[in-house]
Amino acid sequence: MTRNLGLAICLSYCIGLLSTGFFGLYNPHPSWQQWLIVTFGLFFLYFVVCNIIKRLNYGKFNQYFWFSSVIVALLGVIYLQIRIPQPSLTDISHLISTNAKTQIITITGKALSESRQTTNQKIQFWLAPQEVTSSHLINQSVSGKLYVTLGLSEKLVIHTNQVITIQGLLYLPKSSSNPNSFDFKAYLHRQGAFAGLKGLKLIELQEPPWGLWLIRQRIVNALQKGLGESYGSILGSIVIGRQAVDLPIEVREAFIKAGLAHVFAASGFQVALLLGIVIRLTRALTPRKQLMIGIFVLVFYVGLTGLQPSILRASLMGAGALIGMILNRKTYPLGSLLLAGTILLLFNPLWIWDLGFQLSFLATFGLIVTLPILLRWFDWLPPTIATIITLPLAASIWTFPLLIYTFSSVVTYGVLVNIITAPLITIISFGGMFSAAMSLIYPALGSAIAFLFYYLIHFLLQTVLFFNHLPASAYAIGKLPLSLMLFIYLIMILVWLNSWFRRYWILICLFLLTITIITVSYSRLSLEQITVLSSSSEPIIIIQNRGQVIVINGEEAEAVKYTLIPFLTQQGINQIDYVISVNSDANWSIMSKSILLKNKINVSQNNSFNLDNLKLSFPTPNLFQLQFKDQTWLWIKSNAISQKMLKQNLKLYPEVLLWSSKTLNKNWLNIIQPKVAIFFNYYPSQTIKNLLTNQQIQFFSTGKDSTTQWNTKQGFQTYVPETN
Repeated sequence: MTRNLGLAICLSYCIGLLSTGFFGLYNPHPSWQQWLIVTFGLFFLYFVVCNIIKRLNYGKFNQYFWFSSVIVALLGVIYLQIRIPQPSLTDISHLISTNAKTQIITITGKALSESRQTTNQKIQFWLAPQEVTSSHLINQSVSGKLYVTLGLSEKLVIHTNQVITIQGLLYLPKSSSNPNSFDFKAYLHRQGAFAGLKGLKLIELQEPPWGLWLIRQRIVNALQKGLGESYGSILGSIVIGRQAVDLPIEVREAFIKAGLAHVFAASGFQVALLLGIVIRLTRALTPRKQLMIGIFVLVFYVGLTGLQPSILRASLMGAGALIGMILNRKTYPLGSLLLAGTILLLFNPLWIWDLGFQLSFLATFGLIVTLPILLRWFDWLPPTIATIITLPLAASIWTFPLLIYTFSSVVTYGVLVNIITAPLITIISFGGMFSAAMSLIYPALGSAIAFLFYYLIHFLLQTVLFFNHLPASAYAIGKLPLSLMLFIYLIMILVWLNSWFRRYWILICLFLLTITIITVSYSRLSLEQITVLSSSSEPIIIIQNRGQVIVINGEEAEAVKYTLIPFLTQQGINQIDYVISVNSDANWSIMSKSILLKNKINVSQNNSFNLDNLKLSFPTPNLFQLQFKDQTWLWIKSNAISQKMLKQNLKLYPEVLLWSSKTLNKNWLNIIQPKVAIFFNYYPSQTIKNLLTNQQIQFFSTGKDSTTQWNTKQGFQTYVPETN
């Protein structure tokens, strides 16, 4: 097999996997029209590429070569569709009846992962269910995969392959109810799970079998003994990755916020450091023995960290480099990267849509193609300093568009923090590996060595916290269109491959920056919109008026973190001009920690508020009226309001009725005569639906339609999460 043919097969396979994005992520049943478009699209793509290569004289490839490439791409599409997780006939999710969303059961199964602490002080782990007992089932054999949470007063550690019996509430996961919020249902489906279990009682926990977890525990215990639980977990996560160590949540979130999430992801840096140590220690041995020891260490390290895409990719590339060095043969980094990625995607094609895999691949690609150029630019600096500066720059250039598209925000000081902390992380990583190795031999010695790095870890953590507390440490940009992200990557590839694009790279960068700013900013500055977000208590209403933002409600901690802030980030909003509460005991401290609040108003103390083309009034505790543009909204918080009171306080007949109670008085509809009704957190009964339909009133429900929006251009629309 020639080198070009091998590269073409690998590229074609990856392109085929990527083309499944047109079906919708993890869609097991695409329509025949989608299949037709993808098939013809692949043939057209290869036809265009074939003609471009012919014109540029990059090489001579016959028509059979291109036809074979298309066939490989189509096989990749079919293979990924086959591997999409679907519940089997005996899957535990089938036990939940269609008319019940939850069911109490007692389940016995085998743990598939180590337990981890969640944000609400519970432990979480994956379980392979084996037997189920409920009110109508006795020792029913089941299969599948469960997302299990268990609340306990004392810390409990569950290990892989440990048999456990739990009584709990079996439930079906819900999709995200608001834009940019976490889609729990989609997350479980990607993991091959279609139900969850809220543990109520731990009945039996058998002794765990022997496994690599014993070695991990020995290492982590030694590190924690020398450094304390928090710092020991930090060092353990740096050495063997966050998947292998239960890192404190506040520490993990702090590093993510600072742009240092990769520090706790076992990847190329740890593999390169590990192989460097192995080669140095075995330099007196024969090449064959060096290779055997190196491969053994890599396999052991992968098993210790877990089967994560980033560490598997790094280990495959490291093994290739090790073989080339031992055999004194030249290796091609780009070819090695493509081959490693293809092997991993043959093992699990679904990783093509895994963000960790994508970022690891792009960062490594950036180091290969961009780092040499940056090093030439900084050749006036000492080599060590130049490398420290250019490494994070090279990786960030290629991951930046994907990160903005995914998270709609940018870590303002991320590159600077990476440059400052790079020497610290290198020293800590080396010391951590050495102390971990000593912990396997003599734990007390490993603890003593780990203690030597206490102040370095402390300085690293304080540096992270310092930058996190700086103003605008995270800046919301807004949702980057997929087409724009793909266009940016296309231009970046052309700059890499084509001399003309390289010559004018500065102008091209300015062009891309201008397009991005115009695309993201224009819609925000021209938008006139009202959004009703779904939350567990009262509705959160967001008014966007040509760059001005007004938020009504949203004081609760969970609503701020999981509902309001994700939506504002997606919209590119970094400050709220007016935050308004309808509660007398309003507390904005939680919200003010997450976003800048310019003005705070409590309507219950000041029952009217006017701002340009926005008017708010709160005539009674259960009645709230909003007038924006040509729309008048009336929010009735409770049915404890008489028709007389309603008539007395109704200054304008509203077009939109927002309703918080589960009962709706027919006479109120006759008085208000709305054109649209929005029911908060529940779906109206058939009687109410018939009543609304007869009066030609359009209705929505945040319980069913999730987020409801109105704007001057499109009218009313709802947010519907993607179904997998």
